[in-house]
Amino acid sequence: MQTPSSGIQSTLQEHRKFPPRPEFSASAHISTVAQYEQMWNQAKDDPAGFWGEMANQLDWFKKWDKVLEGTMPETKWFVGGQLNASYNCLDRHLLTWRKNKAAIIWEGEPGDRRTLTYLELHREVCQFANCLKRLGVRKGDRVALYLPMIPELAIAMLACARIGAAHSIVFGGFSADAVADRSNDAQAKVIVTADGGWRRGKDVPLKKAVDESLKKSSTVEKVVVVRRTGWHVDMVPDRDYWWHDLMSSASADCDAEPVDSEHPLFILYTSGSTGKPKGVLHTTGGYLLGTTMTSRWVFDLKEEDTYWCTADIGWITGHSYIVYGPLSNGATTVMYEGAPNWPDEGRFWEIIERYRVNIFYTAPTAIRAFIKWGDDWPNKYDLSSLRLLGSVGEPINPEAWMWYHTVIGAERCPIVDTWWQTETGAIMISPLPGITETKPGSCTRPLPGVVPAIVTKEGAELPANSGGLLVMKQPWPSMLRTLYGDHERFKQTYFSTVEGCYFAGDGARTDEDGYIWVMGRVDDVLNVAGHRLSTMEIESALVSHSLVSEAAVVGFPHEIKGEGICCFVTLKTGDGNDSLEKELISHVRKHIGALATPDKIRFTAGLPKTRSGKIMRRLLRDIAAGREQTGDTTTLEDFTVLAKLRENDD
Repeated sequence: MQTPSSGIQSTLQEHRKFPPRPEFSASAHISTVAQYEQMWNQAKDDPAGFWGEMANQLDWFKKWDKVLEGTMPETKWFVGGQLNASYNCLDRHLLTWRKNKAAIIWEGEPGDRRTLTYLELHREVCQFANCLKRLGVRKGDRVALYLPMIPELAIAMLACARIGAAHSIVFGGFSADAVADRSNDAQAKVIVTADGGWRRGKDVPLKKAVDESLKKSSTVEKVVVVRRTGWHVDMVPDRDYWWHDLMSSASADCDAEPVDSEHPLFILYTSGSTGKPKGVLHTTGGYLLGTTMTSRWVFDLKEEDTYWCTADIGWITGHSYIVYGPLSNGATTVMYEGAPNWPDEGRFWEIIERYRVNIFYTAPTAIRAFIKWGDDWPNKYDLSSLRLLGSVGEPINPEAWMWYHTVIGAERCPIVDTWWQTETGAIMISPLPGITETKPGSCTRPLPGVVPAIVTKEGAELPANSGGLLVMKQPWPSMLRTLYGDHERFKQTYFSTVEGCYFAGDGARTDEDGYIWVMGRVDDVLNVAGHRLSTMEIESALVSHSLVSEAAVVGFPHEIKGEGICCFVTLKTGDGNDSLEKELISHVRKHIGALATPDKIRFTAGLPKTRSGKIMRRLLRDIAAGREQTGDTTTLEDFTVLAKLRENDD
């Protein structure tokens, strides 16, 4: 990891403010600023007392001896306590009226649908837990899950948690090599997959990829296959088993295994710049508490809500805010298998109308795609059931925020612009919809238990409107505990930059109101003629132009300025030309100033993105500099985008 600098210059100015509606505040879980400040100060000054009180929201088989032990990076939470994540997401609701409440509402891309009540979900989780035990999986083992967005993915996760086996989910669009790398690193004993999945009407051959991966895997003993598409797959005797065959004879009685609070719940791999993915390990008690409380605080979950997070469960957002957080709260969570534009660009809005979705949580990348597709699509559908909108994955540019607020939220739904990471486990910085006066583009203030600072690389805190490094000064329950099998890399990656702090990898600033503005990854900061500029702010200026749908800004070597500014721009319609290039350069100069004048603007039909929608600026930097692409590319969604950019570079 390169050594980050600080002193990032902030050029984005945003002064629009949107106070919460009084009728929303009146019934919110956190309903006054005084309530928030009391909680935040208590958590800062007495974290053990605060989180010990919050932990009573979970069901424990054995109460903890000590809430917090150690300091970062070697911290433990609820030491000596025993619980089970599956029990907290399922069993405790069966003792209430929720047993017949919808837990998961699922819609497949072809249009097939299924609803599982808490009672039905509990039954299937217990059955599959017994299937795993029959295949030799024991407490402490690892199970790889390589599945489409179908109910069986959530069932398999909760079944692993039920018996104390850690799950490691590999996103269903990854290659065979990625499956092999991740299952080998985790030393997975079993892989659960499907014959295939659907994506834009095409079959994604998952089982075929697993078969290929197993040529390189030595630890996987058994494979369980869900029949999803009905396509023919090869089944190896004594290794491969059909899900439905195992389930047909499995008992629905399976007690949840008590596990220590620090027992591993899952390993989730995230890209590494070295080419070796990082296996982020989360434990049971602290992670579950973090997702439970943040789901309630940030989304203001109510019993009657139908909640939809559009992420894939293969990413941390899906882990935390499709499965563990909502289900621990007894919520109704929506799962959708396919693409947002299949069979047409109205699919998401149709789903919201059909299920009367109240809370909608999606990514800025998706929002910018919606803008490009036009207002006519959402305007065809009844979105009046929506009461809260959320954004996740990267900073949202103000113009996309305003479109989301106006077109989807009808200027009445609060927007929670959330900042967090795979490593943090749960949301860290976010508006609270009942109390926060929001500003387009700002994730606003830290949640209770989160103590951030904007600092120099020497650790000195910076004044308002000075860009620096975003760090966490205190531990929090849902933080990662290690990188699986590589604790030294864990310490070096997250705790070596600023002494005594967790470094998030992002640059940020606070404004005069104490609101936090995340400026993007520090390795995406440009150093132009001695000025350190945030790429996110230049991108926001570009996207504010009426013809631009999306933009990615990177640096490239410049013999005079040290680093030049290269802008990759996707238009809403049509192709770029010299006249538009000059217009966009002038537009950026007007909005930011001469120091941010782009040196190059390259028009492209698409940008290289990860499967979760994040732009892979590292690859764009290589292209802008005329270098060969290096590092891990297993998370790249569409390799043809990269190929076209290379062709245009030749």
